Amino acid sequence: TYLGRPESDTVRAVAMAVLGATLRMSQPEEALSVLEAHLALYRRYWSHDEENMRVAQGSVASCLARLGRHDEALSLNRKIHARSVTIYGASHEQVILSGVNMVNTLGHLGLFDEMISLTRDQLLPAARRTLGNDDNITLGAKQNLAEALRFNPKCTRGDLRLNQRDAWTPTRLLVPTQATTCS
Repeated sequence: TYLGRPESDTVRAVAMAVLGATLRMSQPEEALSVLEAHLALYRRYWSHDEENMRVAQGSVASCLARLGRHDEALSLNRKIHARSVTIYGASHEQVILSGVNMVNTLGHLGLFDEMISLTRDQLLPAARRTLGNDDNITLGAKQNLAEALRFNPKCTRGDLRLNQRDAWTPTRLLVPTQATTCS
């Protein structure tokens, strides 16, 4: 038992998740074993809890990426994204976030064509519709697309112009109808 708690105790599972998250930045090798054990617990006792299963998988994928194991991270991110699309549909914030995570991993692997296609054709339209043009997630997706185009050796000037025109659409500023002044 972990601190006298049975394996199926939720407090134990949460403690493992917190420990793994804490170790992930400074000691990713140690974090990976903790996060994999945490994911194994979820698979064993709480496999019906879709949301927390995806969170646990995402933590493992993030740690794998931190260790430079991008192929493994991509495989896990693909599973997470596919499951999220099945559960929520293409325009849900969680789906967009899982897609952005997958795009980041694609970038590390130099898979720019897939990165551009996923971002331009799926993630950005969904993010604009669901979250709005000025949301941080939407802006991050725009930045990912710009970086993919920048680093893709097959990218043409036409691709860059298309992205420049499309990425930075004007937004409306909300201004009060009457200005307030202090005397």
